[in-house]
Parts: sequence; C-alpha cells; structure tokens
Amino acid sequence: MRAVAVVLVSLAPVLTVAQTPDYVGSDQCVECHKAEAEAWAASHHALAWTQVEDGHVVADFDGTVFEHDGMSVDFSMAGDGLQARVTEKDGVTTPYDVHSVVGIEPLQQYLFETEPGRLQSFDVVWDTENRRWFHLYPDQDLPPDDGLHWTGPYKNWNARCAECHATGFEKNYDVETRSYGSVQSEIGVGCEACHGPGSAHIDWTQDQPVSADLSEYGFTMSWGRGRTEAEIQQCAGCHSRREAHGDGNPLPGTSYHDAYNLAVLRPGLYHPDGQILDEVYVYGSFLQSKMYAQGVGCMNCHDPHSATLKAEGNGVCTQCHSPAGNPDFPTLSDREYDTPLHHHHPDDSEGAQCKTCHMIERVYMGVDGRRDHSFRIPRPDLGLGEDACTDCHEDEDQAWAAEQIAAWFPDSARRTPHFGTAFHVASTGQADGPDALLEIATNAEAAGIVRATAAYLLQPFASAEVAAQTAPLLLDPDPLVRANAAPLQRQAELRDQVQRLEPLLSDPTLNVRISAAKEFLSIPAQSLAPEQQTRVAQSMAEWQGAIANRLDFPETHLVLGGMALTFRNAPAAERAFREVVALDPQRAEAWPMLVQLAQINRGAEAARDVLNEGLEILPQDANLLQLKAQLTP
Repeated sequence: MRAVAVVLVSLAPVLTVAQTPDYVGSDQCVECHKAEAEAWAASHHALAWTQVEDGHVVADFDGTVFEHDGMSVDFSMAGDGLQARVTEKDGVTTPYDVHSVVGIEPLQQYLFETEPGRLQSFDVVWDTENRRWFHLYPDQDLPPDDGLHWTGPYKNWNARCAECHATGFEKNYDVETRSYGSVQSEIGVGCEACHGPGSAHIDWTQDQPVSADLSEYGFTMSWGRGRTEAEIQQCAGCHSRREAHGDGNPLPGTSYHDAYNLAVLRPGLYHPDGQILDEVYVYGSFLQSKMYAQGVGCMNCHDPHSATLKAEGNGVCTQCHSPAGNPDFPTLSDREYDTPLHHHHPDDSEGAQCKTCHMIERVYMGVDGRRDHSFRIPRPDLGLGEDACTDCHEDEDQAWAAEQIAAWFPDSARRTPHFGTAFHVASTGQADGPDALLEIATNAEAAGIVRATAAYLLQPFASAEVAAQTAPLLLDPDPLVRANAAPLQRQAELRDQVQRLEPLLSDPTLNVRISAAKEFLSIPAQSLAPEQQTRVAQSMAEWQGAIANRLDFPETHLVLGGMALTFRNAPAAERAFREVVALDPQRAEAWPMLVQLAQINRGAEAARDVLNEGLEILPQDANLLQLKAQLTP
C-alpha cells in the first residue's frame, strides 16, 4: 500500500479463527425448503443482482435512444446479449455490453465492465412503472473526466454497491494496479447472505457433528425467538448508511459494530429532528423509534423470505396497535387506532394510512420512494421545516398544522421538548454553548443514536470540562455512544486522556477500538507504559486493516494524508494526496495540499508544476489561485 505502510506500524494481533463453513449456493436449499425458496425467488433480495441471461431485464433495448445534456445512448440487442452505445459530451462513442442487471422495480439499473473486473453502474436507468429511460442525476453537469461521472470511483459497483447485492462477496482491490479481482459465491442476496455459509448445515442434515461455534443447525447466524437484536443487526448490515471495516460481506451473525461504523444523525444525512434527508437506508431511523426500544424487530412487519410486508395497508400496524394488542409487547395501549377518532381523516383516504402520518416518504434515485422508519409523531410545532402534515397539505404552513394537531389532541403529553431543536441550533452554528447537547448526550432515557449524535455535535465545543462531563459516556452500554464519545477527550489533560481512553482499546467491539485508536495518534508514545503501547499498536493495526479495505476510496487517502502530516511525514502525505487526485481529479481539497507538499519535498519549481496541473483541472479554484499568486516569481 503506497501510504498506509509508512503511516501506521503494522502490528496485527494473532487470532485463532475457527474453521468457517463453505458457501454452497441457494440452489442447495430449495429441495428441503421449498416454500421459503419459492417466496424468496421472486423477492427483491433474489433479484438484487442478476445475469442478463436470467431473463429479468425489463427495459426496452430494441433500438431505443436516450439523450440528455449533450450525451446520448443507443440501446440495442447484440447477439445473445444487450448493448449500449454511449456518446459522451466530449463526442467520444463507446459500445458497452451489458454485464449484469440490478434490481427489478421501481427502477432497473445496468452494469458495464469498463475494465477487466471493474463494474460501473450506469446513470441512465429504466423506470419500470412509466416504462421509460431516465437519468439519475439530470441536474448535474458530469463530463467524462469528473469523479462523479458514471465511470468514476463513486459509481464503482465493486466498491460502493456489490457487498449488499451479492452473497459471500470479496472486493479484492489491488492498490498498485487500481484494479479489482472481486469474487462472490452468488450474485443476488441468497439464502447464505442471511443465514451464513451452508456446508456445515448440509453436514448436519447428514447427522454429522456441528462445530460448537456454530448454531445448532450448523450456521454462523441463528434466527428465531429471542434473537431480535441479532436479527436487526443482520438486516442493518445492508439497510444502513455506514462505513464498512471489512473487504466484503462479514459472516452472517457478525455484530454490526464489529463490521461497520454507523453514520449518526448528522447534517446532510438527516434533518435536525432525525427525519430522513439523504439516502440513509432505514437502520439509523429505526434506532430512534419507540418500537425498537420496546423490542420490535424487522420481521414483526416484514416477511424475511419474500421481503414483503406481512399485511396490506394499515393491517401491518394493527396487528399490534389495536384493541386486541399484542402479548409480545405489553407496554402497548390496547385501543382503536384505525379510526377517524385517531387519524382525523376520512376512512380509506391517504391521510387515514398509518404510514402517511408516521412514516414520511422521500424519493431517491428518481422514482424510488423510501419511508422513514423512526415511526414518529408529527411535530410541526417544532418549526424545523419537515413534517407529515405539510407533506400532504402543501398549501398550508407548519403553524396551521400545529394548530390542527393541538385541536385534535388538546391534552397530549407528546408535545415535549425535542432533541431536534438543540441539534438544529448546533448544526447551524447558533448554539452559545454545549449545555443543551450535554443534557441530551447524558440522558440515559434517550435513544442511543440520539445520544451519540449529541456527542458528535459536541466536538466543536470540546474542552477539558466537556471531556470530564462526557467521560461516563465511554462506559455507556451502547457501542455507538462509546465510539462517538471518544473524540471528546481530545482537550482533556494528557493523563486523563490516557486513563479514560485506554479501556476502549480493549473494548469488545471493533468500531469502538478503532475510534479509540484514532485518538492515540496525538498522544506521545513516550507517555505510555510498554503494555499500553502494545494495546495501542494492536488497535492501530485493526484500524490499518480497515483502512486497507477502503484504498479505492478517494476519501480514504485524504485521511491517510492527514495522518501522515500528523507524523510529520511529508513524502507519505504527498503520496496520499496524489492518490486522491489520481482517483478523483476534482477533489479540490487535495490539490493545495499537493502543491505545498511538493514545495516542501522538492522545491518551488516542483510546486509550480503541480499547481499548473491542478489549475488545468480546477481553473477557478480560489485556493489554487491564491497559491499561484504566492508562487509566481
């Protein structure tokens, strides 16, 4: 690895790993599990990624043409396959054979193999309802040399998508050649994607003994009553906005926080009150909900094999929220909800649907509606700009909506202070201190992701006092809170930093250990005892391993460049920032660093050469223009 090896010391802990069963393919499951296999075969999981010859292509490839913003695509049948002739804005025409197919509805996307082993997801996709081609990003000007163009690193299937559309996926990126040798046991989300490799299960059916580290049936993942949290985490691996620590699919049954770093409710992803904004894939929303807090799991509402809801309309909600209640959830109020006395809309209208008020919908990828799974009560009284009421009543404002709700529920105890108010003030730079965020972060009754977000938003207010007040969060039962509390110790006295953060180096959760390791970058090694240095090195090695699995991400090399600067290693920093612009020439934050590092490493003439190189790509960049004025003889 170009930069990693010089930035971090490679000291991986020695682990004893049990023998992992082998993947055998979903076809091996059908004979004994016919009903489940039949339900799965038509599901969005099974059809998440298919071959062209499997017969699931729904788009019109019979000589259709799509044109947009100076580019055009001719879709056609070519022999036994399908082809797209793409003429880019620069006038260059390239024919691409369709390699494979993504999804089935409400849109279908197609993959092209632009280099051996490198799959790119094409931005022109098929709308299955309206039967038309459309561009996913019609308002963006994306010439072929832009990193956000469909041929660039952010639309790379191997790196950004395949893990959640395949079973037993391994990315296998070669940083030296910038190429992929990706493999998987099966494309599509097969049986083993959720249950784990099946060879030991087949052995079990033949009365062979099962390893003690597997389930009683020979799987790495055990499903069933009493396993709700493990099941939620298994689904969350793909249904969440997160950073992966591994090179592909973690073994089913792996703790979520050993495999991923979950994005908290940060600006740009969520609205201040936690409602969905960007494409965040459910888990972060669900963690905010009272349903999650009371033990509700994904499969209370969703059938795991067909991936469909267990009932139509309000029926999926009234299986619990009704006068009959549900004995599995004794805290429920046993009363009528599916009635105008509750929803105050005509029966069978859109407003009478539970999801309309409690699960706002936002559209992603042009036509794909996704619903917020925080199951919140509408709060237009907060005045934070988004609520279910004005979603439908577009001609009214939030003050009107708040008055309506107050009239319907005059004595409601639900209109209490909300974390969204404090988050809004903090994220817009209007907070005059940390007190409101501290109150949320240390409130044991708040959802873990909310407390973790408060800790994240506290970083600009970091001080020795804030570090002391948030030190108990380092012992919080929720690993998401522990991981986000670690950075708040940066302003503590050195002795306090070491004393508080050292236990996290031995945390049972990998994501927490990595978070702690990052904080030890700025702690002098000479201030640590030998055994402490060993633990730091072990956690650093785990962090290095996670970084090594993301070397095809430009943003990873930005981090490596910053780390190299921390170690005052200017040559390694220059190599890291050079890799950033090799992967994405438009990363404006990298070019000024490259210019300055070239001057440090090789002198003013080298700096001017790099400057001119950057200005050819970003001629109007203010930072580069400022450097040009400084470097002009």
